[in-house]
Amino acid sequence: MRPLAELDTRGIRGLFFDIDDTLTTEGRLTSTAYSALERWKAAGKIAIPVTGRPAGWCDHIARMWPVDAVVGENGAFYFRHDAARRVLVKRFLQDAATRAANRARLAALAARILAAVPGSAVASDQGYRETDLAIDFCEDVAPLALSEAEKIAALMRASGLTAKISSIHVNGWFGDYDKLGMAKIVASECFGLNLDVARAQFAYAGDSPNDSPMFAYFPASIGVANVRRFEGRLDPPPAYVTVDEAGSGFSELVTHLLER
Repeated sequence: MRPLAELDTRGIRGLFFDIDDTLTTEGRLTSTAYSALERWKAAGKIAIPVTGRPAGWCDHIARMWPVDAVVGENGAFYFRHDAARRVLVKRFLQDAATRAANRARLAALAARILAAVPGSAVASDQGYRETDLAIDFCEDVAPLALSEAEKIAALMRASGLTAKISSIHVNGWFGDYDKLGMAKIVASECFGLNLDVARAQFAYAGDSPNDSPMFAYFPASIGVANVRRFEGRLDPPPAYVTVDEAGSGFSELVTHLLER
């Protein structure tokens, strides 16, 4: 990973970014990070959070934050608030019946995982999810070793789920979608862009293994400094890394993008 100072920012007009431990710091959205996001939007740039957080959170984010859209549950959907029509546009990959059936299967799997990995818990935001199962190993429980998070992911995969490890949860879902696939749909449906052609116009910021598809895809991929926690577990790591961690690193990135 090269220092952020080496990133050539020419032509970058959009920023995809993770939320937990990328925009936030120790579970909080600081004024420093939120102000950076507002500065980015005020400059006429595109801002799209891409998160593992649930649909319930994303409803709020799309309506209330200075963003153009939000991708949630690791690529299961995007939400976009159409201010002119005063409507929240929701775009899911799976239909409502499929989502309901999968939720019942995931609930049964959760009990087996908790029994196999003592100290883990169903994430506190599970009730707001539409498509996936989130197992907490670090947010509201005493932090478990990363090896335990990897055990949770392995149990999910053995049951036929796609599984990704974030900085706080292990998320599992039925289907082969990811953050990158939905980012491409957002670019096409919201901005009329073929992201394969326009990828040099966007940067991506993240901090954990579930960001790896985005790190691999975008030449301007940036990890906030706490991404180093996962060194050796990122395939691939981001191309660049900030000096500061979490929300302060996000602010550092926005300053670099705007000033250069």
